[in-house]
Amino acid sequence: MRTAVIHDWLYTYAGSERVLEAILQCLPVESIYTLVDFLKDEERFFLNRVPVTYSFLQQMPWIRSKRRFYLPLMPLAIESLDVSGAELVISSSAAVAKGIITNHEQLHICYCYSPARYAWDLSHQYLQKNRLERGYKATIAHLILHYIRLWDVATVNRVDHFITLSNYISRRIKKVYNRESTVIYPPVDVDNFQLTKNKEDYYLTVSRLVPYKNVDLIVDAFAQTDRKLIVVGEGPEMAKIKAKATPNIEILGYQPINVIVDLMQRARAFIFAANEEFGIVSVEAQATGTPVIAYGLGGSLETVKGIFPGTKPDEGTTGIFFPEQTVPSLLEALDWFERCQTEIDPVGCRRNAERFSRERFKKEFKKFVAEKWEIFQAVRRL
Repeated sequence: MRTAVIHDWLYTYAGSERVLEAILQCLPVESIYTLVDFLKDEERFFLNRVPVTYSFLQQMPWIRSKRRFYLPLMPLAIESLDVSGAELVISSSAAVAKGIITNHEQLHICYCYSPARYAWDLSHQYLQKNRLERGYKATIAHLILHYIRLWDVATVNRVDHFITLSNYISRRIKKVYNRESTVIYPPVDVDNFQLTKNKEDYYLTVSRLVPYKNVDLIVDAFAQTDRKLIVVGEGPEMAKIKAKATPNIEILGYQPINVIVDLMQRARAFIFAANEEFGIVSVEAQATGTPVIAYGLGGSLETVKGIFPGTKPDEGTTGIFFPEQTVPSLLEALDWFERCQTEIDPVGCRRNAERFSRERFKKEFKKFVAEKWEIFQAVRRL
């Protein structure tokens, strides 16, 4: 079967690109289609030498630095891509990729990371972050997001089958699109993270420094204690976070993967304060035998076998949840973790992480596609 993969954009190697990489290893893909492709030659290793076709947005002025300003054109751009030569279309979508135009002779399967959060449940935060709460610019922004929501819902039936990365997002897909979806957890390279039982006396967080990751909340909490915290990551919140750091908090900025792995292996616990769809980095931490202290909502409830403060750990516990994204709530979880740490087994953390291996993803994804393709072919023969 001639197969095409649609991915929103190519400019980094993050969580959705790891899924794309695994998809390309599962299927004989002929072409990748995307809005823009800014990967350098040395960054294209995960594309498996599959040729890339990009949209007209690639040639627009300031598209590299001002990509989000072209949001109103993204639906038009994704629809301009011609995938009519493919029999099987796989969209890897967190924004507009699922809106690719297909016909009744094509099977379209969407791996949906989430309905676009900036247009739906995070729309008000998106506008606040960009200072678009009042005035004519705010009115224009509201109109654009309204248009994106209308388009997003209107294109739902272009997808034959939805796959998603957690039960949390499956419920969001049902709410926004009124469609059922199958959960196939994303691939995590657990084999690259070795179990280490001997831990040192510091806490670690690894994250892009953007508002919804709530790294500033973690820094605020540790600033009220003498516990050592190491922060790895870069982003627009760097100056703000550095300004809040006290002597017990070390801000390392960007670090290569070998440094991150070493820090994870030796950390007392990993701190995760975001409401994420899944949270690959917390699974990686558990793969090294490091417990996770996480905000108790979203994908963390599926990736961490956690307990809330006041609850005694059992044999399978791999972390502690804090119920609110507040400093007191996080501090309470830290205190409870330090009371229970000896009862959380590093081997159990590793075992939990192995549920999300790359090989497990590839097996489940190939089985899903094969089953849907067989049904599709049977219907075509009627």
